[in-house]
Amino acid sequence: MSLHLNDVTLTYPDGDGRLTALDRVSMHVPEGSLTAVVGPSGSGKSSLLAVAATLITPDSGTVTVDGTTTAGMGRGALTELRRHKIGIVFQQPNLLPSLTAAEQLQVMAQLDGRSPGKARPRARELLDAVGLVDQADRRPHQLSGGQRQRVNIARALVNEPTVLLIDEPTSALDHERGAAVIDLITRLTHRQATATVLVTHDRAHLGAVDRIVEVQDGCLGAPRPGRLTAPRRPPGLPPPGSGPAQPRGPRAEVL
Repeated sequence: MSLHLNDVTLTYPDGDGRLTALDRVSMHVPEGSLTAVVGPSGSGKSSLLAVAATLITPDSGTVTVDGTTTAGMGRGALTELRRHKIGIVFQQPNLLPSLTAAEQLQVMAQLDGRSPGKARPRARELLDAVGLVDQADRRPHQLSGGQRQRVNIARALVNEPTVLLIDEPTSALDHERGAAVIDLITRLTHRQATATVLVTHDRAHLGAVDRIVEVQDGCLGAPRPGRLTAPRRPPGLPPPGSGPAQPRGPRAEVL
């Protein structure tokens, strides 16, 4: 169970030419690991996530989800792949205002073919996993921003995906709630054994991720460990990236 992008290039129309959003990107995310993709606005983060989610077909290269290569698959087959293999956490929770937290999850389970009798226990199990089982009967307007994002994450896990893709989950949260959400994502990744990609421009909460990858102008840099798993630096040595900018080296594959 893993996510693998191989030599992916994506371009968009730009006047009379083409704008390169992703430039020969390769990335491998193993099961049970969390890779954070960081970079400024317009660097290609959202395009990378959309390609990994099979929402956009790249110009060239391949996307492989849990052993299935998506090249040549039709729209219906891609929809089935997303439904069963890919969980997506969008930046805004987009919860249905008339449904309780539990019902938000039950609807997803029933759309996947589960009976109500099986959907209800699954919803409760996941709400318990994200620390919201006591809020199961509350509607979105009765939940805090952090709680709504937790429901959003639980909803993405309803159908037991092998790949979890998360877009800017802390953008609307304060520092404390943002840190709690990142910690939750890390724990769920290891517990559920998903191959998780977290896209963010916020570097304040990356201490617990397994790997960090920089994206700039559609190109990926070499991965480095999350700060809490990185080797101890000698006293007085500045952290990586704090010194003068270095010339860009050859493009690296994220292994």
